Amino acid sequence: MAVEISAGKLRNLACLADTNGRFKMLAVDQRGSLQRALARSLGKDPQAVAYEELAQTKATITRVLAPHASALLTDPIFGYPESVRDIPREVALLLAYEATGYDKAGLTGRERRTRLIDGWSVDKACRAGANAVKLLLFYHPDASDETRAYQQDLVRRVGEECVALDRPFLLELVTYPLAETGNDTPEFARHKPDLVQRSAAEFSKPEYQVDILKLEFPGDLKYTHEYCHKVFDDRERAPQYTLEQVAGYCQRLDEAAQLPWVLLSAGVGIREFLLQLELAAEAGASGFLCGRAIWQDAIRHYPDQAAMERFLAEEGAWNFLRCNAAAERALPWQLHKRFCGHANMALAGRSPLWYRDY
Repeated sequence: MAVEISAGKLRNLACLADTNGRFKMLAVDQRGSLQRALARSLGKDPQAVAYEELAQTKATITRVLAPHASALLTDPIFGYPESVRDIPREVALLLAYEATGYDKAGLTGRERRTRLIDGWSVDKACRAGANAVKLLLFYHPDASDETRAYQQDLVRRVGEECVALDRPFLLELVTYPLAETGNDTPEFARHKPDLVQRSAAEFSKPEYQVDILKLEFPGDLKYTHEYCHKVFDDRERAPQYTLEQVAGYCQRLDEAAQLPWVLLSAGVGIREFLLQLELAAEAGASGFLCGRAIWQDAIRHYPDQAAMERFLAEEGAWNFLRCNAAAERALPWQLHKRFCGHANMALAGRSPLWYRDY
């Protein structure tokens, strides 16, 4: 059974990856989290952080680190306007579609609904030069029927827009606690592997027309027996599983994801992310789309621009190169079961395009 993909999507998917088909992508689309980080460095309220401060910080990160990436993800409000001249011509561009934050929903107000940027569209992203569009979707498989339906309909809408304009659709799935008291709790750590796997299975369905999944790590290494004793931070945690079990969760996530998938960092430190990436790549991930794990420590130097640039050029670049090296074990997207598992990839309306194993 052939997989249909338009020539436009195929071409732009190839642009997002390196020459061997591995995604080594830099994320600079953060808004709320970056605003809060800058506020801490400046010692003021997040709402007092000016547009120019956010935009210039994104431009600096882009200028220094984008040359190491196969693609750059940024936002159309703070990032792209100030960074467009700093994106190397050989680095592909993804533009975010979601607004920062979320709307509270459900009887308890703990469910989350994604909002789109007012006045933005896939058409405008294409006219801005985007090779692909990214949507962050807050999703909990056990949320109310109404909230799940709302989120699913939103993905269908964006998927249809991307198909109409022949642009790849990258869907970022982020789960969240409902009954648990927070993200960093033993209860949520236990439930997270199942939540991430079920979410990936849902949005792998053809009806959503997603091309790449950007997924959370299916577990929390800080709650493993091997790393629970203040390895990645200064907190002692009650272990919930072993590293071997977590490797199994990664394998099951790969089975659930019927699309090429990349790993997101969710703001963890670089040491933790590198281990996550090693496990994900071994299981079948096709690379990463990472931001804060690579560059977040540079924000501590703000507003000292020279110190921030120096950190990015040294520590930040080293972080990126280590991620790129870990991603060499990732599965090239062309060889994912969605494509290579079939005899050919049929271009919509055209004769089949054949791939060989390599």
